[in-house]
Amino acid sequence: MSIKETAPCPLSPPVVTPCVSLADGLAAFRAFLKTEFSEENLEFWLACEDFKKTRSAAKLASKAQRIFEEFIDVQAPREVNIDFQTRELTRRNMQEPSLSCFDQAQGKVHSLMEKDSYPRFLRSKIYTDLLSQTQRRLS
Repeated sequence: MSIKETAPCPLSPPVVTPCVSLADGLAAFRAFLKTEFSEENLEFWLACEDFKKTRSAAKLASKAQRIFEEFIDVQAPREVNIDFQTRELTRRNMQEPSLSCFDQAQGKVHSLMEKDSYPRFLRSKIYTDLLSQTQRRLS
C-alpha cells in the first residue's frame, strides 16, 4: 500500500512528498521522525531536493560531497539506512557528480519513509494534533 492509498497530509495532496513541502506538514513530520530517531531520512531527502536545484557546476561537486559525507558514507554523522548496492552506486556516482547522482538513494529513503515512517506518523498524536489545529483554523 502506498501513501497515496492511505490518509493524506491534512494540508496537501495525499502523498508524503507534498506534505513535507508545506511548513506545518513538514514541521509535524520532522517532529515525529525525531521521536523515532530517524529524522536523517527527511533531512537527506530535503538535501537531495535542494541539490537538484543546483545550477552552478562549481557548487555541484562540493554540495554532492557534503551530502555524501553527511548521509551516505559509512559512519556518516547522519547515515541513512540504505542497502550496500545503493551505497556503492552512489559512491561511484560521486566520481562525476550530476544532478541525478543521489536519485537511487533518495528513492530508497523516500520509499522507506512512505512504507514505514509515514503510516506511523498518520497514527501518531503529532498528526492528530496537526489535524485538530488545521480544522480549528478552517472553522
